[in-house]
Amino acid sequence: MVASTAYTEVWQEARKLAFTPAQVAPLVRRPYDLRHAAVSLWLNAGVSAPDVAERAGHSVDVLLRVYAKCLDGQQEIANRRIDDALAA
Repeated sequence: MVASTAYTEVWQEARKLAFTPAQVAPLVRRPYDLRHAAVSLWLNAGVSAPDVAERAGHSVDVLLRVYAKCLDGQQEIANRRIDDALAA
């Protein structure tokens, strides 16, 4: 077993090696942040909410409650899809 303090120390050192000094402060402060980034990426890439929820181990309700604020720039895509559907 690894103590959480030891894990945190290793994580912080790894961040310093992986990121520039300007990036260290805002990026991936906790290992959990990687999971959050992945789920946000999947949603913004257009993966359906049910698929993302299954991959993340969430219900769709929890997924949308937690991650809806991470969706960015989807309105234009949604408008185009609606227009395409109406034109068909």
